[in-house]
Amino acid sequence: MGQEIARSHFSAADFQRFHGQLKSETDALACDTAAGRFSDPRFVIGFELEAWLLDHAGFPNPVNTPLLERLDDHLVVPELSRFNIELNGPPAPMGAGVLNALEQGLTRTWNKCQATAHGMDAALAMIGILPNIRGSDLTLANMSDMKRYRVLNEQVLKQRQGAPLHIHIQGEESLECHLPDVMLEAATTSFQVHLQVPFARAARYYNAALIACAPLMAASGNSPLLFGKRLWHETRILLFEQSVELGGYGGLADAGVRRVSFGQGYVRDSLLELFRENLDLFPVLLPMPLDEPAEHYPHLRQHNGSIWRWVRPLVGFDETGQAHVRLEQRIFPSGPTLLDMVANCACHFGLSRALAEAPEAPEAPEARLPFAAARANFYAAARDGLAASLLWLDGERYSATDFWLRIGLPLAQQGLCDFGLETAEIERYLGVVAARVRGGQTGAVWQLAHLDKQGGEASEAAVAEMLADYRENQRSGAPVHEWSV
Repeated sequence: MGQEIARSHFSAADFQRFHGQLKSETDALACDTAAGRFSDPRFVIGFELEAWLLDHAGFPNPVNTPLLERLDDHLVVPELSRFNIELNGPPAPMGAGVLNALEQGLTRTWNKCQATAHGMDAALAMIGILPNIRGSDLTLANMSDMKRYRVLNEQVLKQRQGAPLHIHIQGEESLECHLPDVMLEAATTSFQVHLQVPFARAARYYNAALIACAPLMAASGNSPLLFGKRLWHETRILLFEQSVELGGYGGLADAGVRRVSFGQGYVRDSLLELFRENLDLFPVLLPMPLDEPAEHYPHLRQHNGSIWRWVRPLVGFDETGQAHVRLEQRIFPSGPTLLDMVANCACHFGLSRALAEAPEAPEAPEARLPFAAARANFYAAARDGLAASLLWLDGERYSATDFWLRIGLPLAQQGLCDFGLETAEIERYLGVVAARVRGGQTGAVWQLAHLDKQGGEASEAAVAEMLADYRENQRSGAPVHEWSV
């Protein structure tokens, strides 16, 4: 959720001052892009993996502070709760060997974290929503000791005029509850994938990533359970949206404006439209004055970090100071295994490339699939997984399974080839997704099938047994399509 801030109390003047700086930096970004400052032509990838810290019984273990102190690794940082951490990867140029290197680097960092956790009688796990999470785990006492999180919580509640957060999810079963703070967001852990793109192509890649969200989501669901309820295949999507539900300047009255959402529409010409939307639609949450040079757009970047589009544009700088833009794909859940996650991001990179570089004549992909249809596809995929019905560019409907086997995998293969990856690398990772789709077993499907074998009810005992088997399979490293129930 972003970098730490130095203060936790702010006046009305602080908000007004920050908004003025935000406007200046938004205007400067427009001028700088027109002047060619964002001239980096490279494609570069990166990632963030959110993980759980568990005790021996498999329940959340709020020990991230001592673990991070022992670990002393700048690539591993705190998350919202004391029982979560985030593993980061250094940026890597897109090209041959990049996926193999990503998997190897992530494995090294994961093993280092796991070994450190074991030395503290704890363990790490990757799963979108921990199925045995309890209300007693989700309290402010378990919030990480960072001012940023405390202020975000206070500002969310202030902008809601003190109204509690309302969670309502209708899936296979129904869940409804009210919460006094944002801590339920800590139950939603993800694998966030970054793709730096040339600025001149960024609008096309953003739109392509939105179109790709639905099939990617359908093939990667890993969050079907919460509080003993069988909900969506990727319950994390609605849970995140509702656990920090805020509108824009009009509050919650305007149903089309939310800080966590699929967005307002496709980009027409430039990613600048999204940063202008940030300024015009969303009140400031974190008005911390920043000393970073204005040419690094610090206030613009901080404000953008408190608006959680499922595909989010980011402005950054490399080690030489060269400015760039990248797209953060936020839809993937954590887990089931490292191999599964790298396979998911291979599909994302390949499908995005193929769609973004498709000829614009007679019509670009975003002109052939209305934004409303792309958004409806996404939520259908989160709800139903591989059984979802998806409207595609040709005007036809496909089950997500049929889409991947007939259209998605060939497109992803084409895109990865165009990125310069070699055949063996492409086949390794796309082959994982192909086998998962053919077998119909995502992480969500496996979890539900395990419960079905025990009678179907998500009782405490059934969930405990399922989670123990899940963790054992995860430790084996075998992709989820090979797991037996």
